[in-house]
Amino acid sequence: MRSHGIPALRAYIGSYDSLMLLYKNKVNVASSHLWDSETDEYNVPYVKRLLPGIPTVVIHLTCRMQGLYVQKENPKAIKGWADFGRGDITMINREHGAGSRVLLDESLKLLGISGSSVRGYNNERPSHLALASAVSGGKADVAVGIEKIARQVDNIDFIPMKKERYDLVIKKETMQSPEIQTLMNIIKSVAFKQEFTNIGGYDTTDMGKVVAEI
Repeated sequence: MRSHGIPALRAYIGSYDSLMLLYKNKVNVASSHLWDSETDEYNVPYVKRLLPGIPTVVIHLTCRMQGLYVQKENPKAIKGWADFGRGDITMINREHGAGSRVLLDESLKLLGISGSSVRGYNNERPSHLALASAVSGGKADVAVGIEKIARQVDNIDFIPMKKERYDLVIKKETMQSPEIQTLMNIIKSVAFKQEFTNIGGYDTTDMGKVVAEI
């Protein structure tokens, strides 16, 4: 996309890898939705760990609901994370570093369930849409993804599990650059917020708010 003559290129990578690329100066902005089970907090604990010694600003973009994709009418009667420990359940997973996978892993850890013991845990797909389609087609009983995609795929139901916070992470030293200021102006604009609202499934209440300065 371009805004006021400033080009922008988006790379579709997981939250964990996005933060690592920011640390290595490969990107200017990282997007993240990583849940930390010890603090019940999104993103800030990971920014502190993965960008040590680097002053950063965490800016809120949106909130959305993460949950479980199950087949229509939920024939396996799946209710929550504990069901991943059942022997009759086959899942399909996101790639390492994706926020949905981190949410799953952190939730299983709290229950003492090893991911490697779950049938299908190592069967990965690169997007929420691919996961929902796999469950819809009977290739898996359950997957973790966002609510919006569940509305777009036939033959699945959605079980809400966690309201997640989706944030942008920027190095403090670049905050006043023309590129970042242009980005901030877009995020804070009425038109941008309205665009998210029209998509559906996103909470834009605090869009553009500084969550933390680290």
